[in-house]
Amino acid sequence: MGVWPPQTVVDALAVLPRPAVPGLRWTTPDQWHVTLRFLGPVDLDDAAAAFGRVAPAGPVVATLGPTVGSLGASVLQVPVAGLDDLAARVMAALGAGQRAFRGHLTLARARGRGGVDLRPFTGAAVSARWSVGELTLVRSHLEPAGARYEVVARRAVPTSGA
Repeated sequence: MGVWPPQTVVDALAVLPRPAVPGLRWTTPDQWHVTLRFLGPVDLDDAAAAFGRVAPAGPVVATLGPTVGSLGASVLQVPVAGLDDLAARVMAALGAGQRAFRGHLTLARARGRGGVDLRPFTGAAVSARWSVGELTLVRSHLEPAGARYEVVARRAVPTSGA
């Protein structure tokens, strides 16, 4: 389950340098989203039922940035704040035993155990804010070039407190 940034945020990310580096696979703009909870291999009907139990409250404003960083040794990412309550609502719908939410948008992944030093790609300034208008249930299709995402359900996130 996740949220997708609007085109203005995608445009802000698209200007970041993305040099060809052996062992580093850059994600593409159509992959840029914030995962609130990765469900793994589950029955789609079960996932849809859990999705239906999420009670989004609004308004929700996501804040991207302020700089590119890394998660561990293999993920180049930009932090995204402001989604903690929405992620907690997703977790509550799924039940106990979920791992902690760490809001981010993945820019690249290093392949293999040899690794790529991500430090030269961190620190670039990038920032944006957007009002989250919907929560999505997404199915991942793993392909050699990376994941392809299919939105299978959408729920509106209130944009006002009323």
